[in-house]
Amino acid sequence: MASTTRPPSQSDITYHPDREKWQQRTTQRLSDDPSLTSVPLPEGFPNQIHSPLVWEGKDWKNEAQWVFTLTPEHLVEIDDAVKHFHGLGLHFGYISAQTFPLPTLGPALFELSKELHQGRGFFVIRTIPVDSYSKEDNILIYAGISSHIADTRGLQDKNGGVLSHIKDLSRTHFKDAIGGPAYTTDKQVFHTDQGADIVSLFALQTAAEGGTSRISSSWRVYNELAATRPDLINVLSQPWPVDEFGRDPPVTHRPLLYYIDSKIIIQYARRYFTGFQHLPRSKDIPPITEAQAEALDALHFLGEKFSLGLNFQQGDIQYINNLSIFHARDGFTDSPQKTRHLLRFWLRNEDLAWTLPESLKRLWKNTFNVNPQDQTFAIEPVIRDAVKGKR
Repeated sequence: MASTTRPPSQSDITYHPDREKWQQRTTQRLSDDPSLTSVPLPEGFPNQIHSPLVWEGKDWKNEAQWVFTLTPEHLVEIDDAVKHFHGLGLHFGYISAQTFPLPTLGPALFELSKELHQGRGFFVIRTIPVDSYSKEDNILIYAGISSHIADTRGLQDKNGGVLSHIKDLSRTHFKDAIGGPAYTTDKQVFHTDQGADIVSLFALQTAAEGGTSRISSSWRVYNELAATRPDLINVLSQPWPVDEFGRDPPVTHRPLLYYIDSKIIIQYARRYFTGFQHLPRSKDIPPITEAQAEALDALHFLGEKFSLGLNFQQGDIQYINNLSIFHARDGFTDSPQKTRHLLRFWLRNEDLAWTLPESLKRLWKNTFNVNPQDQTFAIEPVIRDAVKGKR
Protein backbone atom coordinates (compact mmCIF):
# COMPACT_ATOMS: atom_id res chain seq x y z
CA MET A 1 0.00 0.00 0.00
CA ALA A 2 1.40 3.40 -0.99
CA SER A 3 2.39 5.70 1.85
CA THR A 4 0.04 8.61 2.52
CA THR A 5 2.60 10.53 4.59
CA ARG A 6 2.76 14.12 3.41
CA PRO A 7 6.18 15.70 2.88
CA PRO A 8 7.11 18.27 5.52
CA SER A 9 6.04 21.82 4.72
CA GLN A 10 7.80 25.11 5.28
CA SER A 11 7.24 26.68 8.70
CA ASP A 12 4.96 29.69 8.89
CA ILE A 13 7.67 32.33 8.61
CA THR A 14 8.20 35.28 6.27
CA TYR A 15 11.07 37.64 5.48
CA HIS A 16 9.63 40.32 7.75
CA PRO A 17 9.74 38.91 11.30
CA ASP A 18 6.50 38.69 13.27
CA ARG A 19 7.13 39.11 17.00
CA GLU A 20 3.82 37.55 18.00
CA LYS A 21 4.45 34.43 15.90
CA TRP A 22 7.95 34.18 17.33
CA GLN A 23 6.64 34.35 20.90
CA GLN A 24 3.91 31.82 20.15
CA ARG A 25 6.39 29.43 18.55
CA THR A 26 8.77 29.81 21.49
CA THR A 27 5.99 29.18 24.00
CA GLN A 28 4.82 26.09 22.11
CA ARG A 29 8.28 24.57 21.74
CA LEU A 30 9.16 25.13 25.41
CA SER A 31 5.79 23.69 26.43
CA ASP A 32 6.42 20.60 24.31
CA ASP A 33 9.95 20.17 25.69
CA PRO A 34 10.90 22.18 28.83
CA SER A 35 14.39 20.62 28.77
CA LEU A 36 15.39 22.83 25.81
CA THR A 37 16.69 25.51 28.18
CA SER A 38 19.15 23.12 29.81
CA VAL A 39 20.61 21.10 26.94
CA PRO A 40 24.42 21.21 26.70
CA LEU A 41 26.08 23.50 24.20
CA PRO A 42 27.80 21.91 21.19
CA GLU A 43 31.16 20.42 22.10
CA GLY A 44 33.82 23.08 22.44
CA PHE A 45 31.46 26.06 22.30
CA PRO A 46 31.97 28.56 25.16
CA ASN A 47 29.34 29.36 27.77
CA GLN A 48 30.16 33.03 27.39
CA ILE A 49 32.51 35.19 25.30
CA HIS A 50 34.46 38.11 26.76
CA SER A 51 35.68 40.53 24.10
CA PRO A 52 35.41 44.15 22.90
CA LEU A 53 33.17 42.64 20.20
CA VAL A 54 30.57 41.91 22.89
CA TRP A 55 28.56 45.13 23.23
CA GLU A 56 25.06 46.59 23.31
CA GLY A 57 23.81 49.76 21.69
CA LYS A 58 23.31 51.34 25.11
CA ASP A 59 27.04 50.94 25.79
CA TRP A 60 27.84 53.67 23.25
CA LYS A 61 27.16 57.13 24.65
CA ASN A 62 28.65 59.37 21.95
CA GLU A 63 29.22 58.83 18.23
CA ALA A 64 32.71 60.25 18.66
CA GLN A 65 33.49 56.77 20.04
CA TRP A 66 33.11 55.25 16.55
CA VAL A 67 33.34 58.17 14.07
CA PHE A 68 36.70 59.08 12.52
CA THR A 69 36.40 62.65 11.22
CA LEU A 70 38.55 63.58 8.26
CA THR A 71 40.60 66.74 8.73
CA PRO A 72 41.18 69.40 6.04
CA GLU A 73 44.68 67.93 5.64
CA HIS A 74 43.22 64.46 5.05
CA LEU A 75 40.89 65.85 2.39
CA VAL A 76 43.85 67.44 0.60
CA GLU A 77 45.62 64.07 0.62
CA ILE A 78 42.54 62.41 -0.85
CA ASP A 79 42.28 65.02 -3.59
CA ASP A 80 45.97 64.60 -4.39
CA ALA A 81 45.51 60.80 -4.53
CA VAL A 82 42.66 61.19 -7.05
CA LYS A 83 44.94 63.24 -9.30
CA HIS A 84 47.80 60.78 -8.78
CA PHE A 85 45.72 57.77 -9.79
CA HIS A 86 44.38 59.50 -12.89
CA GLY A 87 47.96 60.31 -13.85
CA LEU A 88 48.83 56.60 -13.83
CA GLY A 89 46.22 55.80 -16.49
CA LEU A 90 45.29 52.53 -14.81
CA HIS A 91 42.07 50.49 -14.81
CA PHE A 92 40.05 50.93 -11.58
CA GLY A 93 40.79 47.32 -10.66
CA TYR A 94 44.31 48.48 -9.82
CA ILE A 95 43.21 50.95 -7.17
CA SER A 96 45.34 50.08 -4.13
CA ALA A 97 47.16 51.62 -1.21
CA GLN A 98 50.15 52.02 -3.52
CA THR A 99 48.31 53.64 -6.44
CA PHE A 100 46.12 55.79 -4.16
CA PRO A 101 48.73 57.08 -1.68
CA LEU A 102 47.59 58.72 1.56
CA PRO A 103 50.79 59.60 3.46
CA THR A 104 49.28 60.45 6.87
CA LEU A 105 45.69 59.21 6.51
CA GLY A 106 46.75 55.77 5.25
CA PRO A 107 48.42 54.62 8.52
CA ALA A 108 45.41 55.87 10.50
CA LEU A 109 43.10 53.83 8.26
CA PHE A 110 45.19 50.70 8.84
CA GLU A 111 44.84 51.21 12.60
CA LEU A 112 41.09 51.43 12.09
CA SER A 113 41.24 48.11 10.26
CA LYS A 114 42.72 46.61 13.41
CA GLU A 115 39.67 47.96 15.25
CA LEU A 116 37.48 45.94 12.88
CA HIS A 117 39.34 42.69 13.50
CA GLN A 118 40.50 43.06 17.10
CA GLY A 119 38.35 45.79 18.69
CA ARG A 120 34.66 46.74 18.63
CA GLY A 121 34.23 45.66 14.98
CA PHE A 122 32.93 48.86 13.35
CA PHE A 123 33.64 52.50 12.59
CA VAL A 124 32.45 55.36 10.37
CA ILE A 125 34.63 57.75 8.36
CA ARG A 126 33.16 61.26 8.15
CA THR A 127 32.91 62.81 5.62
CA ILE A 128 33.72 62.86 1.90
CA PRO A 129 32.48 66.00 0.07
CA VAL A 130 30.65 63.92 -2.54
CA ASP A 131 29.11 66.90 -4.33
CA SER A 132 32.60 68.14 -5.20
CA TYR A 133 33.41 65.05 -7.28
CA SER A 134 32.05 63.21 -10.30
CA LYS A 135 30.38 59.80 -9.96
CA GLU A 136 33.56 58.12 -11.17
CA ASP A 137 35.78 60.02 -8.75
CA ASN A 138 33.52 59.26 -5.79
CA ILE A 139 33.92 55.58 -6.63
CA LEU A 140 37.68 56.08 -6.99
CA ILE A 141 37.86 57.78 -3.58
CA TYR A 142 35.74 55.06 -1.97
CA ALA A 143 37.92 52.29 -3.42
CA GLY A 144 41.12 54.16 -2.62
CA ILE A 145 40.28 54.77 1.03
CA SER A 146 39.01 51.21 1.41
CA SER A 147 42.25 49.79 -0.01
CA HIS A 148 44.10 51.15 3.04
CA ILE A 149 41.68 49.30 5.33
CA ALA A 150 41.44 46.02 3.41
CA ASP A 151 43.55 45.17 0.40
CA THR A 152 41.16 42.79 -1.42
CA ARG A 153 37.79 43.61 -3.00
CA GLY A 154 35.18 40.89 -3.39
CA LEU A 155 32.98 39.94 -6.32
CA GLN A 156 29.31 40.86 -5.87
CA ASP A 157 27.98 40.08 -9.32
CA LYS A 158 28.77 38.44 -12.63
CA ASN A 159 31.19 40.04 -15.09
CA GLY A 160 33.62 41.06 -12.37
CA GLY A 161 31.27 43.43 -10.54
CA VAL A 162 32.90 44.43 -7.24
CA LEU A 163 30.72 47.47 -6.53
CA SER A 164 27.00 47.43 -5.68
CA HIS A 165 24.52 50.29 -5.56
CA ILE A 166 21.98 50.16 -2.72
CA LYS A 167 19.01 52.19 -3.91
CA ASP A 168 15.24 51.92 -4.37
CA LEU A 169 14.76 50.77 -7.97
CA SER A 170 11.10 49.81 -7.71
CA ARG A 171 10.04 52.93 -9.62
CA THR A 172 12.50 52.52 -12.47
CA HIS A 173 12.61 48.72 -12.89
CA PHE A 174 9.95 46.05 -13.24
CA LYS A 175 8.92 45.17 -9.69
CA ASP A 176 8.93 41.47 -10.50
CA ALA A 177 12.65 41.78 -11.30
CA ILE A 178 13.45 42.63 -7.66
CA GLY A 179 14.18 39.76 -5.28
CA GLY A 180 16.15 41.57 -2.57
CA PRO A 181 15.31 44.39 -0.13
CA ALA A 182 18.40 46.43 -1.11
CA TYR A 183 16.47 47.69 -4.16
CA THR A 184 13.31 48.70 -2.30
CA THR A 185 12.35 51.12 0.48
CA ASP A 186 11.50 48.15 2.73
CA LYS A 187 12.99 47.55 6.13
CA GLN A 188 16.00 45.21 5.97
CA VAL A 189 16.09 42.74 8.85
CA PHE A 190 19.27 41.87 10.75
CA HIS A 191 21.64 39.71 8.70
CA THR A 192 25.19 39.32 7.48
CA ASP A 193 26.24 39.51 3.83
CA GLN A 194 27.27 36.24 2.25
CA GLY A 195 30.97 35.62 1.74
CA ALA A 196 32.80 38.71 3.02
CA ASP A 197 34.98 39.64 6.00
CA ILE A 198 34.12 43.34 5.89
CA VAL A 199 31.01 45.08 4.58
CA SER A 200 31.39 48.75 3.73
CA LEU A 201 28.74 51.31 2.76
CA PHE A 202 29.34 54.79 1.32
CA ALA A 203 26.46 57.27 1.52
CA LEU A 204 26.21 59.29 -1.68
CA GLN A 205 22.86 60.54 -0.41
CA THR A 206 20.56 59.77 2.52
CA ALA A 207 16.78 59.41 2.50
CA ALA A 208 14.29 62.21 3.05
CA GLU A 209 12.95 60.23 6.00
CA GLY A 210 14.00 56.99 7.74
CA GLY A 211 16.61 54.56 6.45
CA THR A 212 18.62 54.48 9.68
CA SER A 213 21.52 52.04 9.45
CA ARG A 214 21.55 49.64 12.43
CA ILE A 215 24.23 47.25 13.63
CA SER A 216 24.32 44.67 16.42
CA SER A 217 26.96 42.47 18.04
CA SER A 218 26.31 38.85 17.11
CA TRP A 219 28.67 37.92 19.95
CA ARG A 220 26.30 39.61 22.42
CA VAL A 221 23.42 37.68 20.84
CA TYR A 222 25.44 34.46 21.19
CA ASN A 223 25.99 35.09 24.91
CA GLU A 224 22.26 35.64 25.41
CA LEU A 225 21.29 32.44 23.61
CA ALA A 226 24.02 30.39 25.28
CA ALA A 227 22.70 31.47 28.69
CA THR A 228 18.96 31.16 28.01
CA ARG A 229 18.41 28.92 24.95
CA PRO A 230 21.39 26.62 24.42
CA ASP A 231 19.18 24.44 22.22
CA LEU A 232 19.10 27.22 19.62
CA ILE A 233 22.91 27.35 19.65
CA ASN A 234 22.77 23.65 18.75
CA VAL A 235 20.24 24.33 15.99
CA LEU A 236 22.33 27.15 14.52
CA SER A 237 25.52 25.07 14.59
CA GLN A 238 23.99 22.24 12.52
CA PRO A 239 23.72 22.32 8.67
CA TRP A 240 20.76 24.24 7.22
CA PRO A 241 19.23 23.96 3.71
CA VAL A 242 20.35 27.19 2.00
CA ASP A 243 18.33 28.18 -1.06
CA GLU A 244 20.59 28.89 -4.04
CA PHE A 245 17.60 30.26 -6.02
CA GLY A 246 17.93 28.23 -9.18
CA ARG A 247 21.69 27.95 -9.34
CA ASP A 248 23.52 24.62 -9.48
CA PRO A 249 23.24 23.01 -7.00
CA PRO A 250 19.75 24.31 -6.10
CA VAL A 251 20.41 23.92 -2.39
CA THR A 252 23.54 23.77 -0.24
CA HIS A 253 23.82 22.75 3.41
CA ARG A 254 25.91 24.57 6.00
CA PRO A 255 25.65 25.81 9.59
CA LEU A 256 24.84 29.41 10.38
CA LEU A 257 27.03 29.44 13.50
CA TYR A 258 30.68 28.39 13.97
CA TYR A 259 33.31 28.47 16.71
CA ILE A 260 36.85 28.46 15.38
CA ASP A 261 40.14 29.88 16.61
CA SER A 262 38.39 31.12 19.79
CA LYS A 263 35.99 33.22 17.69
CA ILE A 264 32.25 32.96 17.08
CA ILE A 265 31.26 33.41 13.43
CA ILE A 266 27.62 33.81 12.38
CA GLN A 267 26.84 33.91 8.65
CA TYR A 268 23.22 34.10 7.57
CA ALA A 269 20.68 36.14 5.64
CA ARG A 270 17.01 35.54 6.31
CA ARG A 271 15.87 35.64 2.68
CA TYR A 272 17.79 32.41 1.92
CA PHE A 273 15.27 30.64 4.14
CA THR A 274 12.11 32.67 3.54
CA GLY A 275 12.54 34.23 0.08
CA PHE A 276 11.73 37.89 -0.62
CA GLN A 277 9.08 39.37 -2.87
CA HIS A 278 9.63 38.12 -6.43
CA LEU A 279 12.35 35.67 -5.43
CA PRO A 280 10.38 33.23 -3.22
CA ARG A 281 11.95 30.26 -1.50
CA SER A 282 12.27 27.39 -3.97
CA LYS A 283 9.58 24.72 -3.62
CA ASP A 284 11.67 21.65 -4.36
CA ILE A 285 14.22 22.00 -1.56
CA PRO A 286 13.96 20.91 2.10
CA PRO A 287 11.89 23.26 4.29
CA ILE A 288 13.24 24.74 7.46
CA THR A 289 12.00 23.26 10.74
CA GLU A 290 10.08 24.91 13.56
CA ALA A 291 13.29 25.00 15.58
CA GLN A 292 15.12 26.71 12.72
CA ALA A 293 12.27 29.20 12.29
CA GLU A 294 12.47 30.07 15.98
CA ALA A 295 16.26 30.44 15.75
CA LEU A 296 15.94 32.84 12.78
CA ASP A 297 13.51 35.02 14.70
CA ALA A 298 15.67 34.89 17.83
CA LEU A 299 18.67 36.19 15.88
CA HIS A 300 16.63 39.07 14.51
CA PHE A 301 14.80 40.13 17.65
CA LEU A 302 17.85 39.82 19.91
CA GLY A 303 19.89 41.67 17.29
CA GLU A 304 17.23 44.38 17.38
CA LYS A 305 17.24 44.47 21.19
CA PHE A 306 20.99 45.03 21.44
CA SER A 307 21.37 47.22 18.33
CA LEU A 308 22.96 50.60 17.72
CA GLY A 309 21.51 53.08 15.24
CA LEU A 310 24.15 54.99 13.27
CA ASN A 311 23.63 58.60 12.27
CA PHE A 312 24.63 57.97 8.66
CA GLN A 313 25.25 61.28 6.85
CA GLN A 314 25.95 62.08 3.21
CA GLY A 315 29.62 61.41 2.53
CA ASP A 316 30.04 58.96 5.43
CA ILE A 317 31.63 55.54 4.92
CA GLN A 318 30.66 52.73 7.29
CA TYR A 319 32.81 49.64 7.85
CA ILE A 320 31.73 46.60 9.87
CA ASN A 321 33.19 43.19 10.65
CA ASN A 322 30.72 40.99 8.77
CA LEU A 323 31.75 37.90 10.75
CA SER A 324 30.76 39.30 14.14
CA ILE A 325 28.21 42.06 13.51
CA PHE A 326 24.69 41.96 12.10
CA HIS A 327 23.40 44.90 10.12
CA ALA A 328 19.93 46.11 9.21
CA ARG A 329 18.13 49.16 7.90
CA ASP A 330 14.88 50.93 8.72
CA GLY A 331 12.34 51.46 5.97
CA PHE A 332 12.59 54.87 4.35
CA THR A 333 10.95 57.50 2.16
CA ASP A 334 12.71 59.31 -0.68
CA SER A 335 11.87 62.72 -2.10
CA PRO A 336 12.86 64.47 -5.34
CA GLN A 337 15.50 66.34 -3.36
CA LYS A 338 16.82 63.43 -1.28
CA THR A 339 17.06 59.91 -2.72
CA ARG A 340 18.87 57.36 -0.58
CA HIS A 341 21.83 55.98 -2.53
CA LEU A 342 24.65 53.93 -1.03
CA LEU A 343 27.63 52.15 -2.57
CA ARG A 344 28.85 48.84 -1.17
CA PHE A 345 32.13 46.93 -1.17
CA TRP A 346 32.86 43.46 0.19
CA LEU A 347 36.42 43.50 1.54
CA ARG A 348 39.11 41.33 3.08
CA ASN A 349 42.36 42.29 4.81
CA GLU A 350 44.65 39.35 4.08
CA ASP A 351 47.01 40.20 6.96
CA LEU A 352 44.36 40.57 9.66
CA ALA A 353 41.70 38.15 8.37
CA TRP A 354 40.17 35.59 10.72
CA THR A 355 40.48 31.84 10.18
CA LEU A 356 37.46 30.53 8.27
CA PRO A 357 35.63 27.25 8.88
CA GLU A 358 35.85 24.72 6.05
CA SER A 359 32.22 25.05 5.00
CA LEU A 360 32.65 28.79 4.33
CA LYS A 361 35.87 28.62 2.35
CA ARG A 362 34.12 27.93 -0.96
CA LEU A 363 32.01 31.08 -0.54
CA TRP A 364 35.08 33.17 0.18
CA LYS A 365 36.96 31.70 -2.76
CA ASN A 366 34.07 32.57 -5.06
CA THR A 367 33.92 36.10 -3.65
CA PHE A 368 37.59 37.03 -3.67
CA ASN A 369 38.84 35.12 -6.70
CA VAL A 370 38.75 38.05 -9.13
CA ASN A 371 41.80 39.57 -10.80
CA PRO A 372 42.30 43.37 -10.84
CA GLN A 373 41.95 43.61 -14.64
CA ASP A 374 38.63 41.73 -14.48
CA GLN A 375 37.02 43.95 -11.83
CA THR A 376 34.16 46.18 -12.95
CA PHE A 377 32.66 49.18 -11.13
CA ALA A 378 29.09 49.97 -12.13
CA ILE A 379 28.62 53.72 -12.39
CA GLU A 380 24.81 53.48 -12.36
CA PRO A 381 22.61 51.22 -10.19
CA VAL A 382 21.82 47.74 -11.51
CA ILE A 383 20.10 44.76 -9.86
CA ARG A 384 22.64 42.11 -8.95
CA ASP A 385 22.10 38.75 -10.61
CA ALA A 386 21.91 37.04 -7.21
CA VAL A 387 18.75 38.96 -6.22
CA LYS A 388 16.92 39.20 -9.53
CA GLY A 389 13.30 38.14 -9.25
CA LYS A 390 11.83 35.15 -11.07
CA ARG A 391 10.14 37.07 -13.88
